[in-house]
Amino acid sequence: MFQVTRVFSDENGESHFEDVEIPLSDQGEIGFLSQAQATKSIIFREVLPSYNYDFHCAPQRQYIILLDGGVEIETSTGEKRSFKTGEILLVEDTSGKGHKTRNLETKIRKSIFITI
Repeated sequence: MFQVTRVFSDENGESHFEDVEIPLSDQGEIGFLSQAQATKSIIFREVLPSYNYDFHCAPQRQYIILLDGGVEIETSTGEKRSFKTGEILLVEDTSGKGHKTRNLETKIRKSIFITI
């Protein structure tokens, strides 16, 4: 299984976290693979160490892969989670109250967005 944290909006517009496991199947010598997922684009991103973005909705459904630096996400219900380098988010709160994002380290944070 591959662990991903999903950020989504409920029917009242409140954002929440959900832990999602993506199943993997044994493909022999090449390892364990998930089923293929269709994607639209890939975006490379850097933000300054001072990055602290107030409530906002995701511009589209997307995976975010943290390459360098940690981030804290806060949902509209006040729940906070910290994510470190190498972790993956599935951000789907494209409507509603959104979420807050802030850097946890005083360095430039690099990530990749994969839109779906």
